[in-house]
Amino acid sequence: GIRLAPKEKLEIPVLFMPAEMKIYKAVVVILVMRENGENWPYEVTGESNTDLNRNVIVAENGETQGILWIYPINGTPEAPQQKSVVVRCQARQRLEQRVELLLIGVMPGATDLPDAGSSATVDVEESSSTPEVTDGSSATLEFLYELQYQSDEIRYQLESLVGMELVEKEWDTESRIVTLIFNVVFAPSKPMRSEATLVIQCTAGGLWKFPLVFIATEPEVDDVINIEAVGLNKESIVGFKLTSQTR
Repeated sequence: GIRLAPKEKLEIPVLFMPAEMKIYKAVVVILVMRENGENWPYEVTGESNTDLNRNVIVAENGETQGILWIYPINGTPEAPQQKSVVVRCQARQRLEQRVELLLIGVMPGATDLPDAGSSATVDVEESSSTPEVTDGSSATLEFLYELQYQSDEIRYQLESLVGMELVEKEWDTESRIVTLIFNVVFAPSKPMRSEATLVIQCTAGGLWKFPLVFIATEPEVDDVINIEAVGLNKESIVGFKLTSQTR
């Protein structure tokens, strides 16, 4: 019953209020018909475009009675903002740290739940970027993870200094909490403070974001240079070499 003038714009609001951490799917269907009830003279034939045939309503005389627009809607629930994880290392040192993250409210399908036991664990191969959680039965949960940066400048600064690998996880089916354990490597070359976001997505539905703060403190003193005076109002010179670690 919405009347639309020629070249007029119509906004269609879509509200999403997920109750659980799972994938939601819907379809928005828009039907347009002439206000005077007449048909469009265009006739849909067997030679017409397949997509067009699917998106029109044909009257008895073969003319076009209505036009359909179909928009699939995929809803992905996102968990509330998590607390920041701080990774601190002294400049010119290398830190290897295990970080434990909790994913609350994981909702596998009915066929994905293990038949026995209340938890499931698995080790992940180094090359796996889509690790699975399994207890050896048919129950399987897959997770995708990505480290996102606030800007290209921060990406350029951190990408070569930070490494992350998912090494272990545990799934408690009673509390629906998945524990992911990451091995984080941080090797800063100079003092800095940068932020990134670890985004984790479950293929069964749900998105979790964990802010990461990387802090590199002042490095240790390389050496102490002592300059001995040769006399008043006379210059004393000491030479030392500096080597650049990059090109």
